[in-house]
Amino acid sequence: MLRTRYACRTFGAALLGRLSYGMVSLSLVLAIKEATDSYAVAGTVMALFGLASVFLSPARAGLVDRYGPRRALPPMAAAYALLLIGLTFAASWPGNSGILLGALAVPAGACTPPLGPVMRALWSDLLPDRRLLQRAYSLDAVAEELLFVTGPLLVGLLVQVAAPSAGLAVSAALVLTGSLALVSSPAVRGKAGRKKASVRLAPSEGLVSGVRPAPLYRRPLQGDPGLCQVITVSATVGMCLGAFDLLVIAFADERESPGTAAWALAALSGGSAIGGLVHGAVPWRASNRLRLAFLAAALGLTLAVAGLSPSPYVLIAWAALGGLFVAPAVTTAYLIADECAGPATRIRAGAWVNTAFNAGSAGATAATGLFLGRFPMPVCFALAAAPVVLSAAAALHRSRRPAAVTAAPSGRERTSDAEPQAPVGG
Repeated sequence: MLRTRYACRTFGAALLGRLSYGMVSLSLVLAIKEATDSYAVAGTVMALFGLASVFLSPARAGLVDRYGPRRALPPMAAAYALLLIGLTFAASWPGNSGILLGALAVPAGACTPPLGPVMRALWSDLLPDRRLLQRAYSLDAVAEELLFVTGPLLVGLLVQVAAPSAGLAVSAALVLTGSLALVSSPAVRGKAGRKKASVRLAPSEGLVSGVRPAPLYRRPLQGDPGLCQVITVSATVGMCLGAFDLLVIAFADERESPGTAAWALAALSGGSAIGGLVHGAVPWRASNRLRLAFLAAALGLTLAVAGLSPSPYVLIAWAALGGLFVAPAVTTAYLIADECAGPATRIRAGAWVNTAFNAGSAGATAATGLFLGRFPMPVCFALAAAPVVLSAAAALHRSRRPAAVTAAPSGRERTSDAEPQAPVGG
């Protein structure tokens, strides 16, 4: 897969830019805490930055779909980098106003370049073979997992020799360099964005067996139950993982074992990396829809059982086992989104999956705080796992329904499951 022409160059540029996202959160919190001497202000500004970034992600991806990466990404990256530099200078002055810092953080989050969705769309263009695309998405998910482990470590090293605000400047340099390197790749040359004029189908591309072809360019979530289903499952996977992060901390406090939380979360990430690599290497014959349902259900049930752990060591073992399903579930969700979307909405469809995951994670973290202290620990784990198990059951029920024949965006017939004509690995 990596021997594909321009693959390494394009993927390396995207990873360089995405490393910024692994560093910016911790750098922002540390810089604002030092400037205002208030964790409350730091948390509020970080929340505003995150909300602007997450909920405007589909809009930014839509701009890339419309105008192409070469026209849309450089202005976004430049605005994002300049605002981070502004935050760097503002946070370097002790006693600065939290209102000013928040006023800079919100537009910075709003301008975050969608490098992940763009790279996944480029993988789809570079690798027409669905088996190689599965491997590419798996590698992409594992690499992203490692970036969010490596980023905080780099910030920890950086603050040993410089002020915390320096991490923001490094994040700005990374995202600008990575974005410009990405759009300079020949793999991006063919993605010029969709045309405003409607494209007429040739007579031979009209009705096929009495079925009207789907519009070439349609909005994600509009009349596409398959994409709605995968977005729902992605949101519940995010809810499960967001709740688990807080639950393991509460479990460690209850057992008076402060190191348990770090080891459990590390085990979850390690399991996810292993699971992602294995998932990419296996030629699966089951459909993506069916596989996503089973992966989500396995993740939820495993983490629910983790709440019954009699000791921290057992909890860590269950976390590692549950992690095996995380990257494969996320990878499969992106594969389904790519299949459901037309060529002009592919980036936005992937962004919707990413937004759903992050929004579910943030919302579940807040809700879990209400459960803790009111219910026993095993019940809290079960409540956290319930949404993903229920959404997986609904997805499994849908994937087993008789497939009605519809038309794919390309004009070819496709079953309602929106799977390719040959299953992955088939």
